[in-house]
Amino acid sequence: MLDGVSFDQLRTFIAAAEAGSFSSAGRKLGRAQSVVSQAIANLEDQLQVTLFDRTGRYPQLTDQGRILLGDARAVAGGIDSLKARAKSMAGGVEPELSVVMDVMFPMSVITRLAGSFGQAFPATPLRLYVEALGGVAKALLDGRCDLGVMGTLVPNVPELVSERLVGVRMVMVAAPDHPLTKLGRPLTACDLANHVQLVLTDRTELSKGQEFGVFSPRTWRLADLGAKHAFLRAGLGWGGMPAAMVERDLKERALVEITLEDAPADGIILPMAAAFRTDSPPGPAGRWFIDEMKALTAQCPEGR
Repeated sequence: MLDGVSFDQLRTFIAAAEAGSFSSAGRKLGRAQSVVSQAIANLEDQLQVTLFDRTGRYPQLTDQGRILLGDARAVAGGIDSLKARAKSMAGGVEPELSVVMDVMFPMSVITRLAGSFGQAFPATPLRLYVEALGGVAKALLDGRCDLGVMGTLVPNVPELVSERLVGVRMVMVAAPDHPLTKLGRPLTACDLANHVQLVLTDRTELSKGQEFGVFSPRTWRLADLGAKHAFLRAGLGWGGMPAAMVERDLKERALVEITLEDAPADGIILPMAAAFRTDSPPGPAGRWFIDEMKALTAQCPEGR
C-alpha cells in the first residue's frame, strides 16, 4: 500500500497541516475542499494512520500526524532538490563544484564568494579545501578539485591553466620581545641568518628543491599556517604572514613588523591566480566562480 503514496498526496498533507483547514489548503493549492479531503483520506488509508482529528470545527493533527509531517517535509524537500539539481544539470551546470584555495588567499573574499555562490547556484553543492604551496596544484592534477586558487605557482605544470587574480601583501613579523625587533633598523641578511625563520612547508613533492621567501639557513618548518601564526606570537622565530591575517596582532602589538634591507618599495607581494586543468575547463558554475573572484579581488583592500 505504501508504494502508492504520491508526491501530490504529501504536498496536500503538508498544505493542510500548515493552513490549518482543508478549505484553506484548497485555496492555496487551487483545488476544491472536497478534493483536498479525499486526498488526505486516501493517504490515511494507504499509511493506515489517522493524520487529522476531525471532531472539532477545524481538523487538528494527531500525534502520529505531527510525527509524519516532519517526514513528509523531508521527502518533499528532497524531491524539490532533485528537481532543481536536474534542471541545473540539464542546463549544463556542474552537479557540484569543488575548489581548493591557497591558505594565503584572503578569507574575507572566500566567505563573500561562498555566500554569493549559494544564492546564484542553490542546487550546486560547494566543496572547499584549503592547501598550501603544491597542495593546490596536486588537488587539481589528481582530479580531486575542479578549480584552484594558487599562490606560489608551481613551475613546469603544462596541464594547468591560470588566470591572474590579485597580489596578497606579505609582511615579515616577530614577537615584540624577539631580538630582531630590538635592532631598530632594516635587517641585513646576516641579521636574519642568526635567528630561526618559521617557514610554511609543502606536504607534496611538487615544490621539492625550491624555496619561497626563505632568508635564513636556520628554519623550523610547519605544515599549518595557524600553527606558524601561534609560533610567531610565542616568539619562537620570525617569518612572513599575509598582512590581513596579522592586522589585529600588529595593532595590538602581539606581533611587530620587521623591515628587510633592500625590500621592494611596495612590499612583498604574493601573486594569486585561479587555475584549472587544460583538459577540464570550468562549466557555468566554475566560470561564474572565477569571474566573481576577479570582481571581488579587484575591490579587495587586502591585496594588490
